[in-house]
Amino acid sequence: MSTVMIVGATRGIGLEMVRQYAADGDIVIACARDTGAATLLDEVAAGIESVTIEQLDIADPASIDAAAERIGDGAIDKVVIVAGVAGGNQQTLDDLDIEAWHDTLNANTIGPALVARAFKRNLIASGNGSLMIISSQVGASTWPLGGMYIYSTTKAAVNRVGKILSIDWKDEPITVSIMHPGWVQTDMGGAQAELTVEESASGIRTVLSGLTKKDSGNFYKWNGELHAW
Repeated sequence: MSTVMIVGATRGIGLEMVRQYAADGDIVIACARDTGAATLLDEVAAGIESVTIEQLDIADPASIDAAAERIGDGAIDKVVIVAGVAGGNQQTLDDLDIEAWHDTLNANTIGPALVARAFKRNLIASGNGSLMIISSQVGASTWPLGGMYIYSTTKAAVNRVGKILSIDWKDEPITVSIMHPGWVQTDMGGAQAELTVEESASGIRTVLSGLTKKDSGNFYKWNGELHAW
């Protein structure tokens, strides 16, 4: 039995990961930006003592620190950062929402770094902690399409955050990884996407369970393949 923290657990991949880990008997800390509007998460957690819901807004440093204070310094074996935003519809150079770009940077790039800082002690306490950042293939230099200035740059930046963490924590008992979850049937991916949330979440969990310290800093696809940067 492991203790797993899912940041961004109210819907989509994050919610499905809560469901799957809870079904396996793991202790799950499910983090939601707005706990008062987390209806689907409440339904999953109902009657399951191993699932606790915590308020954590990844775009708000004070919220991250408050969650860390409430959760305390107990061991957490896996922290999976799913939370993020798409950045809106104005993402071409000629029609660019600068304010949305700043907001998206806070959520997609700075927030995961602050979560890593806040819960480092918990991962160390595990003795074999694993931090995974859910990113996207659009953040790789190999992505062949243009546009999406806001979303793609903030994902490219968080990929680098993960790589830097793996270097800075090379002597800590923590494995850091970055994950492309696939094109998934979520609110962001749309109904026409290739993967169900069940398939993506299951694949991510399989990859995460097999990682060792030598894998730290790698960028993976949901099916376990390494993703070119």
